[in-house]
Amino acid sequence: MSVYYVSPSGSDKGPGSKEAPFRTISHGAKVAQRGDRVVVREGVYREWVKPKHSGHSDTERITYEAAPGEKAVIKGSEQITGWENVEGTLWKVTIPNTFFGDYNPYKEKLGGDWFVYPTQWDVHAGDVYIGGRSLYEAKSLEDVRHPEKREHGFVPRWSKYIEKIPDPEWTVHVWYAQVDDEYTTIHANFQGADPNKSLTEINVRQCCFYPDKPGVDYITVRGFEMCQAATPWTPPTADQPGLIGAHWSKGWVIEGNVFHDSKCSAISIGKEASTGHNLCTRRHRKPGYQYQMEAVFRAYKIGWGKEKIGSHVIRDNTIYDCGQNGVVGHMGCIFSRIYGNHIYNIAVKHEFFGYEIAGIKLHAAIDVQITGNHIHDCTLGTWLDWQAQGTRVSANLYYNNDRDLMIEVTHGPHTVDNNIFGSPYTFDNVSEGGAYIHNLFAGVTRRINILDRSTPYHFPHSTDPAGSVVVYGGDDRFYQNVFLSPKEWEADENEAAKVSGFDREETFYSATESYNGSPTSLEEYVGRVTSESGDLEAFLKVQQPVYIDRNVYLNGAASFNREEHKFTAGENPGFRVTREADGVYVSINLPAGVFEMETGLVDTAGLGSTRIVDQGFENPDGSAIVFDTDLCGRKRGGKPVPGPLEGVKAGANRVKVW
Repeated sequence: MSVYYVSPSGSDKGPGSKEAPFRTISHGAKVAQRGDRVVVREGVYREWVKPKHSGHSDTERITYEAAPGEKAVIKGSEQITGWENVEGTLWKVTIPNTFFGDYNPYKEKLGGDWFVYPTQWDVHAGDVYIGGRSLYEAKSLEDVRHPEKREHGFVPRWSKYIEKIPDPEWTVHVWYAQVDDEYTTIHANFQGADPNKSLTEINVRQCCFYPDKPGVDYITVRGFEMCQAATPWTPPTADQPGLIGAHWSKGWVIEGNVFHDSKCSAISIGKEASTGHNLCTRRHRKPGYQYQMEAVFRAYKIGWGKEKIGSHVIRDNTIYDCGQNGVVGHMGCIFSRIYGNHIYNIAVKHEFFGYEIAGIKLHAAIDVQITGNHIHDCTLGTWLDWQAQGTRVSANLYYNNDRDLMIEVTHGPHTVDNNIFGSPYTFDNVSEGGAYIHNLFAGVTRRINILDRSTPYHFPHSTDPAGSVVVYGGDDRFYQNVFLSPKEWEADENEAAKVSGFDREETFYSATESYNGSPTSLEEYVGRVTSESGDLEAFLKVQQPVYIDRNVYLNGAASFNREEHKFTAGENPGFRVTREADGVYVSINLPAGVFEMETGLVDTAGLGSTRIVDQGFENPDGSAIVFDTDLCGRKRGGKPVPGPLEGVKAGANRVKVW
């Protein structure tokens, strides 16, 4: 095992020793073999690192790490000088296209499957930065001259309640590029700043740390700052490069880094191009849904399984100011753990929009564990789409997002426990077979059955396909949660639904009332089905059973009409989340009746198994879960408090949660 060193003062012709380090991380990536370490000294490295060799196992990794106590920054950008003042605050610079090599971000248009906005003009992978802050791309040179008149980007559907429209004083800092056969000319309005006297950069590389081939396994990346990459739009039906990513490999550990200012996605644990690349957008022969289904089976044919793919660890990173996702992945994310990360300001610049945006956006997250993350100020906190089987979302803190959580077209079992969902719009439940235990839901929810889109399910704890079926809705469990109703939203509910962008009728609920009329046992469900005529037709007519008990409903939140044991109070509990210098605090006033309820420890045995998949709510290794630990790691006794926080009391509470 060897240790190689890298320093801005080094030379790639040297031996890479501590005394004679390499100049580039990329050179270290060419020579490092399994078991080796590449230690990077403080400095700025403007390169795309493409690891060449794999580690061998968890004990024989190739590790890339910033030297202890030193700041090593990898940038996908180059500093640009020689700006020419055109008039007033308008500047321009002309760059030969050879400067960019075979990837010119100012020519590369963002787009692909499920890319929605804009359609009237183009937005590109390029970006311009001054003082480390990105400018806005304008749609024309005229908009650069008069940025105060330009049309703003996509406005989220709940923006009237969650105000994350970009700072108007900064949205007038804009750029526009013209590309011909030989040159790229960038025009920018720096609003009084001199780009030749400031640090002015443009992104030129697609990635910062990403193999150029699949199958580079067992890599550790630790302690870096990475930023300013010209990443493309990453839907589940395309190649999914990020600022950093595993590129269809196994066993990466990405820990203790800072990632920011990726044009689209920061960390990728997603699919690669051979299983399909924007075929719906390019061919228009089939719906994107159908191409996505085909991608699943193509991937399975080339070895999509635990032996070759996934099992990544993404922990203790800070991720912010990215245009599409903090973490993205389709199928390549299987059996991974994502925990302890701080993710914020994702997709809030609003230059573009599509249905693949979230702080964490995963498809086919089989047995993925998302725990202990702090996710706020995002267009959507976490979105689990397709095949979230065995997935667990536990002990996360969400607030000030346009939406906190969305789970879509999956049959379970998925487990959501001990989370704080603190935004006024809490949860989109477009799935079935979920268990929701000891959460706090502070906002409205939306629930939709999907009877026109069959999606796959698998044999337990594997990628082996077991079948495919529509999402009937229901088969959910809700135990010992706390629901709040944001009453001030009720008057505008219908108006909000009209502008939501979904081509179906929407109804929003404050808690579990959407399940009214559902059977409460599998036996009752079977009885209703067998009383109907037909085979498939009978199952389409009958609501699935639900299991809902021992929940708390405050501020007018409405419960399932067959819930036997519950506590309801109309008073506003004064819930709020506040960020302070030493951490994040939750405040809430709880009525005494909350503590008088009959409760008990919830476990795998008590949750049963899902109807479609016939799998229990258990750990990835098949062992049982006992929900005896709260969001902050406190142990629960035999009579736990409903919600995610033990140790709270009747009356006013203020608890540090991050």
